[in-house]
Amino acid sequence: MKRFKNGAAVFVVLIVFFSIAAYASSEKTTGPPAFRLASADQTVKSSPAQSVDEKPGGSHAAGHPDLGAVLPLWSCIPFACMLLSIALWPLLMPDFWHHHFGKISAFWAAALAIPFLIAYRGNALHEILHIILADYVPFIILLWSLYTVSGGILLRGTLRGTPLVNVLMLVVGTLLASWMGTTGAAMLMIRPFLRANNYRKNRTFMVVFFIFLVANVGGSLTPLGDPPLFLGFLHGVSFFWTLKLIPEMLTVIILLLVIYFFLDTYYYRKEAATAPKDESGKPLKLEGYHNFIFLAGIVGAVLVSGVVDWGTINVFGIHRSVQDWARDGLLIAMGILSLITTSVKVREDNEFSWFPIIEVAYLFIGIFITMIPCLLILKAGAHGALAFLINAVTRPAHYFWVAGTLSSFLDNAPTYLTFFNTALGSFYSELTEAQAVPLLMNNNAIYLKAISTGAVFFGACSYIGNAPNFMVRSIAEEAGTPMPSFFGYILKYTLVFLIPCFVVVTFIFF
Repeated sequence: MKRFKNGAAVFVVLIVFFSIAAYASSEKTTGPPAFRLASADQTVKSSPAQSVDEKPGGSHAAGHPDLGAVLPLWSCIPFACMLLSIALWPLLMPDFWHHHFGKISAFWAAALAIPFLIAYRGNALHEILHIILADYVPFIILLWSLYTVSGGILLRGTLRGTPLVNVLMLVVGTLLASWMGTTGAAMLMIRPFLRANNYRKNRTFMVVFFIFLVANVGGSLTPLGDPPLFLGFLHGVSFFWTLKLIPEMLTVIILLLVIYFFLDTYYYRKEAATAPKDESGKPLKLEGYHNFIFLAGIVGAVLVSGVVDWGTINVFGIHRSVQDWARDGLLIAMGILSLITTSVKVREDNEFSWFPIIEVAYLFIGIFITMIPCLLILKAGAHGALAFLINAVTRPAHYFWVAGTLSSFLDNAPTYLTFFNTALGSFYSELTEAQAVPLLMNNNAIYLKAISTGAVFFGACSYIGNAPNFMVRSIAEEAGTPMPSFFGYILKYTLVFLIPCFVVVTFIFF
């Protein structure tokens, strides 16, 4: 009880501090909030980084000023604290974290939302509603549907995780990722991969490389593979243009697979691992395969939602496309149909549980809300607090590393869009988007390649870099595979194995 009283006291202190600081900052930069809301003259002009996102449903619809141009960098402190909580609580107090991670997420969400609302009122409410309705809800619905459907597909029989078999499974998952999305491929392949290696002692590195390859790098070839590429497709990048990323993708994949094979071979010999006798010789058999129909339905719904235009619907002041609502409804229907038509025994034998998706839902609502100032500042481009960084990005290597580094911890879709538009503004500032994008694809393709590969590849750098990363981690831990902490993942694997691969890609291609 004392711990909770202390926590409540800390919460109140933080709310008061951020509220006073935020209100003072809002008055200093744009005048009193009430006047700013009432006067159109106080609206900040949108930066070039936002001009490609002026369709209905964007976060800066008519009547809502660009808060990213006035928000200070310290407004990102709650987001940093949210990340530190994910990194440190499981290490310092694992039992407390396991039972109260939802409360901790809500704590930091409130620490941002309350001062934000006090300082910017209606504008802040619009941004919070927008990120919940237009970003978080579709995000969770997509993850839930893929998690539910893939959990109904069970591979029975003997599949032993030798180094060669593991490499082949990683290759299959990596190839699937570009056509059914990194989340779909990861959710489909992770359970068979874990079961194949359940007799091995050293499994942590296997799951980490699975995250590298299947949950991230594999999604580089089509707009279906990863959200930033899909966003590029919506803004005029042709569907098959991303096939030009094959050289960069293959370079990273080959390097990672070679490293993985040597690591797996070393541990396999060191363990002198042998398959349990009672599990040997069972033929492979796929059950619940009708769920592939639902997976195809999910992929199709996502693709169609980006092609058609059925108008918009205003919900609480947030304009969202009709096709987006229809897509979300279809995704929910696919998940429900999977639950109805799949045997309970199949899910039980697949060790299916709801905990991983619940954990992701609780943690990511905190991440999404505390991330609002970071995304707004980033979208403000040269008019925001990160102007020094945006203006310094001039060469392909800069685009690759800066877009990539930000994508490691922020949502890689708006990060991609920011630098996509920065490149358009740098080369074709006098042209419309429809005129400029084909020129960027053909005449300055290296810049678009750098942005695309950076946003996709660097998603593997942390657990929150891409949607499936955290889910794969949670599923692996639930299956008994120990996973590194947030910082342990970065220090032991990202910096040691992943970053050197990106350095190689930089020297060869950028």
